[in-house]
Amino acid sequence: MFTVVVRRFAVALLWACALPTSAEAAAAGERKPNVVLIVADDLGWADLGCYGSKFHRTPNLDRLAKEGLRFTDAYAACPVCSPTRAAIMTGKVPARLKLTDWLPGRADRSDQMLKRPQIRQELPLEETTIAEALKAAGYATASIGKWHLGGSGFGPREQGFDVNVGGDQAGSPRSYFAPYRGGKRGDKPQFIPGLEDAPDGEYLTDRLTSEAEKFIEAHGTKPFFLYLPHYAVHTPLKAKQAMIESYAKWDGTPHGKQENPIYAAMLESLDESVGRIVAQLERLKLLDDTLIIFTSDNGGLATLEGANTPATNNGPLREGKGYLYEGGVRVPLIARGAGITKPGRTDATPVWSCDLLPTILGVCQCRAAGEIDGVSLLPVLQGTGGVDREALYWHYPHYANQGGKPGGAIRAGKWKLIEFYENGRRELYDLSKSPNESRNLAAEQPQIVAELAAKLDAWRKATAADMPTSNPDYVPNPPAGDGSITLPARWAEVHGVQLRYEPLPHKNTLGFWVNVDDYATWEFTATKPGRYDVEVWQGCGTGQGGSTAEVSVGRDALTFTVEDTGHFQNFRPRVVGSITIDKPGRHTLTLRPKSKAKAAVMDVRQIVLRPAK
Repeated sequence: MFTVVVRRFAVALLWACALPTSAEAAAAGERKPNVVLIVADDLGWADLGCYGSKFHRTPNLDRLAKEGLRFTDAYAACPVCSPTRAAIMTGKVPARLKLTDWLPGRADRSDQMLKRPQIRQELPLEETTIAEALKAAGYATASIGKWHLGGSGFGPREQGFDVNVGGDQAGSPRSYFAPYRGGKRGDKPQFIPGLEDAPDGEYLTDRLTSEAEKFIEAHGTKPFFLYLPHYAVHTPLKAKQAMIESYAKWDGTPHGKQENPIYAAMLESLDESVGRIVAQLERLKLLDDTLIIFTSDNGGLATLEGANTPATNNGPLREGKGYLYEGGVRVPLIARGAGITKPGRTDATPVWSCDLLPTILGVCQCRAAGEIDGVSLLPVLQGTGGVDREALYWHYPHYANQGGKPGGAIRAGKWKLIEFYENGRRELYDLSKSPNESRNLAAEQPQIVAELAAKLDAWRKATAADMPTSNPDYVPNPPAGDGSITLPARWAEVHGVQLRYEPLPHKNTLGFWVNVDDYATWEFTATKPGRYDVEVWQGCGTGQGGSTAEVSVGRDALTFTVEDTGHFQNFRPRVVGSITIDKPGRHTLTLRPKSKAKAAVMDVRQIVLRPAK
């Protein structure tokens, strides 16, 4: 039986009492360590060479991992950016901060079953950030890059940073190439703050690195905290043309594989930035006295969202940004320098964004007060012990632009439970055997599901997590102008164990239909009763045809035989018959297998109901 020891959700910074203060360290003649915290934007777990990429060139980050400590099971506090950034800055979970979506957030829509809870539009000033804690201990502090935690009155300068270059309320850059402007306020063009003067054609990642080098040069004689949150590799995907062309093997067709040359070039520039920062520290003889941490704010963008996307593929992890699956929340985390012993190690301890604040303050031997949700990773960095924690938790009560739906998750040891808020569906995975979350064990391990669900519910209550509510304006799948009703795979509600919606661009399908008892339903809205032809967009691999399936609305049902289409993602529209919708209003269509002929029933991209002629 699976058991978890109950402990407090918020962890007091008790370690501070056992460590000398910065003043005591200075009196003893010790130099306080510097800290460089580099955060990439939308960088996937599998994107670096040291994490397995065979396409991207990341020699500087690979070197950082070789000379430091690489975490294999590090997580972002949220599958989207602003909440994770808030967690990094404060050590608190987004649910506690009431900041659970990117800012300003995705608005409620009529095609969404639930309404989002209201969120804070900025990181509250009453929260204590890493910068405020270190500034109080005598550190020079700078934020150079993306902020995205509030606009005027809530920027980096109000949160403990002496210097702010590049940070405001924006979530994506106004431009990756100078001049760094976009849009207007009144009659004035809006620039990235601090970058109003720049030579035309200068690349943003390079410029932010130059600003960081200047800060290090100016403050090398006293301890400093440099927060370098790059805009890269967030959309819009823009990179240096010569570097793009160096990734010549790509054929220009986005198909979900890790072969996007623009993204690769952006990442290479980011890697060069890391190399320049390390070189600057080496030149000033500060490298060994500096803790360098590199991570990402969420998983890589693996779906279509703007030009030249998908950006990457997070395989072997499932899905990407916007999803609570591993590809959406597992991220790179590398630490090098001060506080780390036995360089070149990898560590499989589950850790996350909230742990950075207590870890950094612990390395810097700074006192802190209050309670947080992270724990110090000092024992792991020093190789002296592990982390005393029962679980990691996520709360994302929103619909993501990438297709993810409101839900929560918990990881406890090898187990991960995901709970969806629309219908209460729960999925359970053993990450030690299925890191790609391909085998849902919820039906086989009901006791573990119940225990983890109870832990997750207790954690939500302890953090006062705000839940979504029913949307009174919900109109599911309304008819188009010609009266047809389209039911796309992404809006299906799946029932059973293995059937799932697969959002990657080369799929965009209901797939993994290996259990004959699994089925799918769609809610839809009809404005006119009558007879409708049922068009099924179905795919099936060579030699895999012959299964039978039933489409039903109310008591009206049709049975059809699945046809071999040469590939499960080779979809062919087929009219399988017609059904009667007896009245206007909301209805439910069910697609249920009757028999399975071979390895899988079929894949389905969509079902269309067309008024019969």
